[in-house]
Amino acid sequence: MTKSDPNRILRRLPLFVGSLGGILLLVNRLLAIEVTGSQSRSDVLGVILCAVLILTGLIWQQVQPRSPDVVTLAGEEGFELDPDLPDGIKVELAWASRLLLTNTVTRSLVLYDDGKTLMRRGVLGKNSQVQPGAILKRVLEKQKPVYLVDLKIYPGRIEFDYLPENTQGVICQPVRDRAVLILGANAPRSYTKQDENWIAGIADKIGATLNAEL
Repeated sequence: MTKSDPNRILRRLPLFVGSLGGILLLVNRLLAIEVTGSQSRSDVLGVILCAVLILTGLIWQQVQPRSPDVVTLAGEEGFELDPDLPDGIKVELAWASRLLLTNTVTRSLVLYDDGKTLMRRGVLGKNSQVQPGAILKRVLEKQKPVYLVDLKIYPGRIEFDYLPENTQGVICQPVRDRAVLILGANAPRSYTKQDENWIAGIADKIGATLNAEL
């Protein structure tokens, strides 16, 4: 399913108007019995205006980004928490995960900490346990987030079998030295810089809570 572009008609309008104006100018010149000097000057001005409109329309077609291809993630909606977690952490994770699911393009998220899957929420993958692969290990080692903008082009995507199989984009955000938050989106290249900053802030808050209570 492709997300429609609500501005596509507006972006094509200069191209359409410019082309129509050029055709009408040509027809008017061909039907004119006698061409006066003032009419020639008007035709030149009209041609320039039509050319500007056509050029504007072509530029708008090129510079406006395409809407990302949105898919329906394969899997069932759910919310799972490690039953051994303290109640305070459970409340914190419920709050944080809801914020991420409702305020970013995230549709599936997993929290992994020191060999345990503490939380899964949103559209759930088939595998309920996280087995860190090369990408996740590097995030934990470097303590720097990784954004895979279009998951299907990365050979290492097979390690994310705990996310829906058709997940389009993934952010691996470190939470603390042995914990990481994995977020999956239903469209490639859909996280903005503002989303990344928001996710980093939420992850820091989760990390502080885990450090205080675990």
